[in-house]
Amino acid sequence: MGYDAEPLQRLQLLLGSEAVNKIKNSSVAVIGLGGVGSHAVEALARSGIHHITIVDPDRVEMSNMNRQLPALTSTINRFKTDVIAGRLLDINPGINIKAFTCSYEPLTSEQILDLKTDYVVDAIDSIPDKVHLIKTCLEKEIPIVSSMGMANRTNPMLLKIGDIKETTVCPVAKKVRKELRSCGIETGLKVVFSTETPVKTSDKNPGSLGSIIFLPGIAGYLLANLIIEMIIT
Repeated sequence: MGYDAEPLQRLQLLLGSEAVNKIKNSSVAVIGLGGVGSHAVEALARSGIHHITIVDPDRVEMSNMNRQLPALTSTINRFKTDVIAGRLLDINPGINIKAFTCSYEPLTSEQILDLKTDYVVDAIDSIPDKVHLIKTCLEKEIPIVSSMGMANRTNPMLLKIGDIKETTVCPVAKKVRKELRSCGIETGLKVVFSTETPVKTSDKNPGSLGSIIFLPGIAGYLLANLIIEMIIT
């Protein structure tokens, strides 16, 4: 039995065959496969996206175990792109995957965002690279949705969807807004953000941020939902 006959049956009952065909024929790039991006990309694959680009330079680490889909005891030290590609092919053997085991940055941007990319999910941690991706997509008129900071928070009920100009409290969003304003961009970017004031962690390592799966996981699903809504409406 073909992939489309059974796995997408429930989706087709909900959305209709025309919408499902639009989803299948769309291509989505997910940039960053951490706590947010890994959940987003799997949700997209399970929702019928047949053409997916994944981008991440990192290997799976033990510290990823509490929130990232590729993190298992059996996948430690494997590249996240390899693990995620394997998961997506196990979900849909006919899926078309382009994997880039590198960072998104100005030097790799053109290769990653080729003419076949219809939509982009930004799940990048690096602020300069995040801003470059957003700016590039807006300039190229590629629809993009972006995740703001999900670390150091505990309440997923305080996640919101809105324009970048509507963000509050979030330190990541504040930095992104500032950098985008310097490029002449103040609105027109749909983001998932939290209105929860980040908690102060006791970790002695200033580079470590506290996290729990609910925030990045749900943020990833919200981003995937936004993409599907864009496709079918």
